[in-house]
Amino acid sequence: MYRKRYRGRRGQRTAALVVVALLAFARPLAGAELRIGYPSDLVSEDPAGYRDRWTEILLRNAFDGLLTRDPSMRLVPALSESWERVGPRRYEFRLREGIRLHDGRTLTAADVVFSFERLTRPGGLNGRTSPRKALLGPLASVTAVDPLTVRFELDSPWPIFPAMLPFQQVAAAGADSGLVGSGPFRLVERIPDEAIVFERHDAYFGGAREIPPVGPACVERLVVNVVPGNESRVAGLMAGDFDLVVDVLPHSIPALERHPDTEVRVVDGTRSFFIALDTRAPPFDDRRVREAVAHALDREALVAAHLGGKATLIDGILSPQTFGKNRHLPRRDHDPARARALLAEAGYPEGLDVALDVARPLFSLAESIAVQLAEAGIRAETVAGTAAEIATRREGAERRARMWLKSWGGAALDPVGIFDATHRSGGRGNAAGYGNRRLDALLDAAASELDETQRAGLYRQAEAIASRDLPYVYLWVPQDVYGVSKRLRGFAAAPDGRLNLQDVCLDGE
Repeated sequence: MYRKRYRGRRGQRTAALVVVALLAFARPLAGAELRIGYPSDLVSEDPAGYRDRWTEILLRNAFDGLLTRDPSMRLVPALSESWERVGPRRYEFRLREGIRLHDGRTLTAADVVFSFERLTRPGGLNGRTSPRKALLGPLASVTAVDPLTVRFELDSPWPIFPAMLPFQQVAAAGADSGLVGSGPFRLVERIPDEAIVFERHDAYFGGAREIPPVGPACVERLVVNVVPGNESRVAGLMAGDFDLVVDVLPHSIPALERHPDTEVRVVDGTRSFFIALDTRAPPFDDRRVREAVAHALDREALVAAHLGGKATLIDGILSPQTFGKNRHLPRRDHDPARARALLAEAGYPEGLDVALDVARPLFSLAESIAVQLAEAGIRAETVAGTAAEIATRREGAERRARMWLKSWGGAALDPVGIFDATHRSGGRGNAAGYGNRRLDALLDAAASELDETQRAGLYRQAEAIASRDLPYVYLWVPQDVYGVSKRLRGFAAAPDGRLNLQDVCLDGE
């Protein structure tokens, strides 16, 4: 377990490995070290250089955005003190005065312009284009109106623009050609695939006023140990090696609840799980076969067995809290007899043989799905692999009937990020090869509709069409599960996956 004591800038650390000794105070220890068991290393230390959920969660503690979300997921100012839409294609943000960067300089509008130009300019990352560019849609230009005012111009109206800003962290140019942030912590050390260490930014401006408490971080250091295995993270928490562990699997919940020093925190997630059906070729080009798959599954039993009951069933791609969610979609209940009848009607009275592709961590779940499918006459061979391997199989010369168990996140709580990607013709996440011109037209109209009531109505229509066509069998949205030490105070899990570690304190033992 990585437990070095750090002081000063990167590389200035003691050589000895020490165990953190915490004195028995009744109040929080402001100089404490928060130890986290985390499932993944950073993909990049550059907030413009990745498209990875786990990287984003950590870097948002070092690089603030213009906006953030409060616990109710309402957009609130962070680095900005106010913002407004000036016409259908222009937004202006007024920065808060006196925000100190990690190198001591004061944040200005020029720093924000620098940050967003790196995100949007082709080749802006030393010749490489930021993988996050698409998250800013039709953003055309960013200019500094004055030292504290930033203007964003869009090529076309895009009402989701403010909702995407919490995911775009501001990184200013450092004196040594590096990047500096303004967040409550600064990255001081990283040992690939082992640990990431952050230290408190003592001059932190405090964060969003709407999210108390406002001020510098409570703990002095964050030591994030990279521990891919769920069992190892959970065991580390129960042994006292960690104070917080992320991405706890449901089967570990009872042990954490029974342990005298740990507890479980859950929050509704934003990642929709589904089975993609290859609609471009038989047998899944027939909607009756797709309906049969849906009726073959007992989703409640799967959730109970594999997610400890901690998931919400969905009948469309959008999670229940997403803007524009259609709450009146038909539910296809578990009915193996109905599934067999649909298969016979479609020309498969003896059932059919298919492949069920799945990422390796979900293999056990896929096996249970295969058992249920077999009861309805759908004989599925589960085939595990990486996303790249699965995509290669699906596009290969041997076009076998294929299903794909996968998920897609919508942390912005807006349909654009998840609906467009998975259902638009040619969408980058359209694993079903699905296309419907009417649905595409509705998505186009919703993307530029500024009236929220009309925009929500367009998405409800689109989700109704998708539910009728059924290119996917929609499954559930799992809850995110965290394990925490009972010494932890101030930790609040957020539906968008954010770890707001600024507010977390450790009580004395």
